[in-house]
Amino acid sequence: MNSNLAARAGRISAAHWKSALIAWIVFCIGAAVIGGAAGTKKVTEADTASGGTQKAEKILATAGFGGRAGESVLISSKTQTISDAAFKVVVNDVVKAVSAVPNMENVRSPLDPANVGQIAASRSDVLVQFDVAGDATKAMDKIQPTLDAVAKVQAAHRDFVVSEFGEASANHILSKTIGDDFKRAEYSSLPVTLVILLVAFGALVAAGLPVLLAFSGVLATIGLSALASHLVPAGDATQSVILLIGMAVGVDYSLFYIRREREERASGLSSKEALLRTAATSGYAVLISGATVLIAMAGMLFTGNAIFTSIAVGAMLMVAVALIGSLSILPALMSKLGDRINKGRIPLLGRREHKESRVWGFILDRVLRHPVIAAVASGGALFALALPTMTLHTQLPSFTDLPKSLPIVRTYEQIQKAFPGAQTPAEVVVAAPDVTTPDVQAAITAMEKQALATGQMTEPIHSEINPAKNVERISISLAGDGSNQVSVNALETLRNTVIPATIGRLPGVSAPVTGQTAGTHDFNNQMKSHAPLVFGFVLALCFVLLLVTFRSIVIPIKAVLLNLLSVGAAYGLLVLVFQHRWAEGILGFHSNGAIASWLPLFLFVILFGLSMDYHVFILSRVKELVDAGVSTPEAVARGIKGTASTVTSAAAVMVAVFAIFMTLHTIDIKQMGFGLAAAILIDATIVRGVLLPSVMKLLGDWNWYLPRWLEWLPEGSFGHEFHAVHETTVPAADADAPATA
Repeated sequence: MNSNLAARAGRISAAHWKSALIAWIVFCIGAAVIGGAAGTKKVTEADTASGGTQKAEKILATAGFGGRAGESVLISSKTQTISDAAFKVVVNDVVKAVSAVPNMENVRSPLDPANVGQIAASRSDVLVQFDVAGDATKAMDKIQPTLDAVAKVQAAHRDFVVSEFGEASANHILSKTIGDDFKRAEYSSLPVTLVILLVAFGALVAAGLPVLLAFSGVLATIGLSALASHLVPAGDATQSVILLIGMAVGVDYSLFYIRREREERASGLSSKEALLRTAATSGYAVLISGATVLIAMAGMLFTGNAIFTSIAVGAMLMVAVALIGSLSILPALMSKLGDRINKGRIPLLGRREHKESRVWGFILDRVLRHPVIAAVASGGALFALALPTMTLHTQLPSFTDLPKSLPIVRTYEQIQKAFPGAQTPAEVVVAAPDVTTPDVQAAITAMEKQALATGQMTEPIHSEINPAKNVERISISLAGDGSNQVSVNALETLRNTVIPATIGRLPGVSAPVTGQTAGTHDFNNQMKSHAPLVFGFVLALCFVLLLVTFRSIVIPIKAVLLNLLSVGAAYGLLVLVFQHRWAEGILGFHSNGAIASWLPLFLFVILFGLSMDYHVFILSRVKELVDAGVSTPEAVARGIKGTASTVTSAAAVMVAVFAIFMTLHTIDIKQMGFGLAAAILIDATIVRGVLLPSVMKLLGDWNWYLPRWLEWLPEGSFGHEFHAVHETTVPAADADAPATA
């Protein structure tokens, strides 16, 4: 018999289980230790930017400014103004307190006539501004003493608002908040996954094995990712994505494998025969599923953004490690454990392991009895859910999107209200052989005057020249909150009208613009322009893979359409819940009325890959039955009923883990958790439980249609060895190995 790759891997690993186990342990520990010793090379801010923002950031990166972080202390009163003596006392106390803290420099008081831009129009709100010495990326580690000093001034003047905000203080507080959030999510995902698997398997050993393999794979991949970062620098989100993907696919693959082996044992096969049959069936399905996930993750390489490239590399490494573990170490351990995998049985739960789900049996009987009604109803519902996607609006998250319970957010909003655009200015980066020449300085002065004259840009305006005198950066406050359309319009006026009419007239001088508003605008444009390439790559390669695997042109077309419908429905729910603020009160979060700019493409590749897991797993069972001589309608019924409980358990793990991320503070992570959980829930219920079986029932034998001009494709690995496994056996390599067909 010509067995497939997964069957051969399972047979070899089971025959040499000790070698396989030792190799896996050495691999995981070695990858983690070597990766930790090598360290992680982080992607730079200039590399993650897009368009004109990237040009500006690259100039700044080599300009020698030192990257100092700017900070502001807001002083506000409801009854007094800067003209009152008591107000001036508070200002002076803040200046003294900040000046006394090491590493704080260039302290600028609003009482200085040169700093009138630090006084709001109401004169009851002022800013004391200063810089943190040294590298801006390390400023957050130096800012706590300043926060403490400002807090003491606040305690001494309770009739005033005295509160600090800036790049360093915000990063310091947010880093702690987000770090604590992710640790909680990571720690919560393991017990939640274990509980669901206990319900699915009814035994401690069977439930613990997938979690152990998945987690060891995650640790190994984090080490490999650190090594890979020296070739492709890593972003901050890469490790979180590795955990998310690793627990999802690692547990899924083990779940598919173990459940099938237990089914085969229950059908009367010996432990060795059951393991071999599982390797050739579910093992092969896992191999194809993993290949589709790898293709989907590779789609992120075509976004043209360093962050997505980093995530793609980490995710692809994680899927590859999960595949290696599932196809080698898992059958090796199962061969050694044998029926002991059922140790630690949980009363009541263990008795239901081999029975078909009554709920899914009830639903599928009626779906297959009335396939037209089921297809129209489920397809129509998903299409209706996808319609709001037409109004999808994206933006990069900002401080205004964080929970109001964080004091730093309230301070930011107060400063933003009193000094619109002051905390999210546009930075014009002027590069010239010598920016101090009269012509360049005259052009910069003209630019500042024209910017203020538009009414779309306001004071304060700050400028700084680098030591080499070949770069000057000018910070100009934009109207709006830095992320809305008002700010975008101001940015476009600056780029397209003001700069070309002033600095742009000088030969040999460039003036790209950066800042939060510019960064969001350029990132959105880059994602929109690269989206067709990402979608096209993922869809085309997945189509080809399924075409070759199932030798049917109908199966890949149907798979692509169903997955797109599933992803579209998830997008629609995101728009309704977050953009249109549905259920804002119910779910207890503040919505910014937009979807995070990075999320649509990220969700597409993740969801398309994970959805294919279920699709391939179900179709492989149906194809197996068809190849064994069962009619297509009966194969659909038996195949989907037989896999329903497994798919439900796998989906429950994913939905539970993803839902944990909805409890985090940042709005983009909430959106990610909600989008992933909603999509997997829709995919595992409406799509796989109703739409897929009804469409397959309607198509009948057309499911397996292959045009004559494609008959040269090789025979798939589904079917032939599945029902031949009983016919021939040969001795295993050792006493613990399964028989080989």
